[in-house]
Amino acid sequence: MEIQDLKPRKGNDTYRIDDSDDVVVMENIGKVPSGAICLQNHGIIIFCTKGRAQFEYDGNVVQIQKNDLFLYMVHSTVSNLMASPDFNCRQIWFSRSELWNINIYNQIHLTDLSLLKLQPVVHLTHDDIKFCDTYFQLLCNRMKYLTSPLSSNIVHSLLGTFLLEILAMMRHNSERAVERGHQKGPDTFFYKKRIIDNFMRLVENSDGRIRRVNEFAAQLNVTPKYLSTILKEVMNRKPSVYIQLYTLKAIEYRLRFTGMTMQEISYDLNFPNPSFFGKYCKEHLGMTPMEYRMKFQKGK
Repeated sequence: MEIQDLKPRKGNDTYRIDDSDDVVVMENIGKVPSGAICLQNHGIIIFCTKGRAQFEYDGNVVQIQKNDLFLYMVHSTVSNLMASPDFNCRQIWFSRSELWNINIYNQIHLTDLSLLKLQPVVHLTHDDIKFCDTYFQLLCNRMKYLTSPLSSNIVHSLLGTFLLEILAMMRHNSERAVERGHQKGPDTFFYKKRIIDNFMRLVENSDGRIRRVNEFAAQLNVTPKYLSTILKEVMNRKPSVYIQLYTLKAIEYRLRFTGMTMQEISYDLNFPNPSFFGKYCKEHLGMTPMEYRMKFQKGK
């Protein structure tokens, strides 16, 4: 099965800052893509305004209808999309770079990822709908009329606040779902989820310094095989995916916001040597550590 990596559209009812795809707001999306998609650099917030749609999200069937909010997480695969003839939605696309711009990384924790992955759809209340509509219209208006030097900063601030509000809604929705289905026992879904949440916290607290699955498994008193099995079962991900995510976060933070040398970062994050660290960055960031730092400083 061929998997597409779509890009946000251009044209009518689509707003972006200059020609950048870092943040794109789109209205009146009635057509759904065919085949399978897996976006490599964007997350998407989708607000269904009319009709209904169904698709597979990392192998799980998801249905959305009018007044539903769906959060697509980067690297997840969507396939078998179907929609009613009257389907329509609004979308907000945001890149990894934009998450740094709006400083959202300090607000989102790895345990949020398990909640959002398991409960990616929220049926909005009447008040939630009005609230989201207000933010959406503010974003659209600001991106239509970039009339001052501070316009892009305003857009970043609006998007950051909006994402935090959406995160709060999704946390509340996910926690209620967990409470409704709470069970006890070592073989239940919720027992496994507790192990996963503890694994996420350990990865986050390691700040990129631990990258071996067996070290985290030992701290959790489970085998690496069992940890890998339940992560695949519940999250459809390998432990290494989350370890890599936070290793990259630790690297990016040090390259963006500190004056540490490449050698200092390499030793701080327990890489064998600076050369290995450079190869790791090239493989996972698409550029050397120095190229990444220079690109960021140029963007500033």
